Amino acid sequence: MMTPQSLLAAMLPLVADLARQIPPSERYRRLLDAVRRLLPADAVALLRLDGDALVPLAVDGLAPDTLGRRFLVGQHPRLQALLQAEEPLRFAPDCGLPDPYDGLVEHVHGHLPVHDCMGCALRVQDRTWGLMTLDALALSRFEAVDMQTLQSLADLAAATVAAAERMDDLALRAEEAQRRAEQYRRAAGRERTRRLVGRSAAHRALLREIALVGPSDLTVLVGGETGVGKELVVQALHAASPRAARPLVSLNCAALPENLVESELFGHVRGAFSGAVAERQGKFELADGGTLFLDEVGELPLAVQAKLLRVLQNGQLQRLGSDREHRVDVRLVAATNRDLAAEVRAGRFRADLYHRLGAYPLAVPPLRERGRDVLLLAGAFLEEQRASLGLGNVRLDAQAQQALLAHAWPGNVRELEHVLARAALRALGRHGQRPRVLSVDAEDLGLPHAPAASHAAAAAPAAPATPAAPAAAVAVAGQPLRLQVASFERLAIEQALAAQHGNWAAAARALEMDRANLVRLARRLGLAVPARNGRPGAGPGPAGPER
Repeated sequence: MMTPQSLLAAMLPLVADLARQIPPSERYRRLLDAVRRLLPADAVALLRLDGDALVPLAVDGLAPDTLGRRFLVGQHPRLQALLQAEEPLRFAPDCGLPDPYDGLVEHVHGHLPVHDCMGCALRVQDRTWGLMTLDALALSRFEAVDMQTLQSLADLAAATVAAAERMDDLALRAEEAQRRAEQYRRAAGRERTRRLVGRSAAHRALLREIALVGPSDLTVLVGGETGVGKELVVQALHAASPRAARPLVSLNCAALPENLVESELFGHVRGAFSGAVAERQGKFELADGGTLFLDEVGELPLAVQAKLLRVLQNGQLQRLGSDREHRVDVRLVAATNRDLAAEVRAGRFRADLYHRLGAYPLAVPPLRERGRDVLLLAGAFLEEQRASLGLGNVRLDAQAQQALLAHAWPGNVRELEHVLARAALRALGRHGQRPRVLSVDAEDLGLPHAPAASHAAAAAPAAPATPAAPAAAVAVAGQPLRLQVASFERLAIEQALAAQHGNWAAAARALEMDRANLVRLARRLGLAVPARNGRPGAGPGPAGPER
């Protein structure tokens, strides 16, 4: 039974953290870790209210792809009830409302449906900021929980959130840019809204660049491979600028015949060419006061490049077939998957235009360089599939997660989206009727299998490996994917622990995992784990140091 002393002992470090400069992710991790130590929850989540949706900022005990999901409040009645409740709320064990986390709570035997849940709204400066939710796999687990204790933790969580908002202004500016981009897309009548999703170092660096250059009027050249999400970056740049309330006009330069590009950009007058039966504004005039996005700008013909350069230099253009000049005020953002410097050297792109467009080059990292962001993005796409297929939830099993992490993703985020859409349909096709929780496995993904490993290597815990030991050392032909994945996970954990001198918290950060999730995975793989609450570690051999 929890005593006031134990509650105070757990909360004091969090109170002390309020005055410290701590990254929001670490601040939230400590908060959720304390909640799980104080209350009998199998999973805890912190979700921020963003318009009509709840966005997970931190989870403990839930599948990693949860962080990439976006829970529309109107589609999740339990979350809606928690937001509307004035006090912490526990749902009756026989409550018939669907649970948004069904199938997402991690367990030693896999992912199971939720049996008991409660939560509370977090209010910061008299506004509803979001939710803290707690879930358990056992029926009536929360029956003895004192709701006043949960309210105290909710108040501390709100204070933690307020501290994070004060101390991370740059990240908040980037998030605000994404929010405004989504509002703009909704206003434009688009059915689906997309956002920049990720937590990797490469993705965070991109968000910082967007927050830095977005409010300026500099011309931005967005580079990156096909399918990395350049259009979303452009939308975020527009939303972060003072022009956000004005139009964002797009033109795909590769999708038009060469003889129509000039008319699309600058407009034309009646009779300018065969078929020009009326005067027409071009994209520059339509974007006046706002932003013009030229996608695949490397495809522009040389003759049009010269006219584009003139507009960029003096803000004046002439419609095709007219001598009259029009003045426009447009911020230009261009994108390309070509190496424009090489195109300049080959004589296919004007050097002066290249330097004009590249006033601020912005490179979007490929998916293979973003680590575990692939799971967050997978969660976002699976949430879309859940809604479109009318399912309670769609989840990835452990082997599917490893298959996503192992794939090289030559098609980047676009390829991932298509793979998951196909996988959800295949998984649904395996069931005679629609399940409450649809589970996607590695075979549904249809990705090439990683090299196999020996049965012996996975049958027992591997000997400690040096940090330099290659991951391929466990790979031998003939092993099923499940055993090969287990061997790879075991070796990765051992290498991380060796590199961090046995420090589990540091190893978890290196692997981009929650520490509690890492310990549970290690225990499931048969590795020695640190003691918790005075109990010995579950794995063989002495437990490593807990720091």
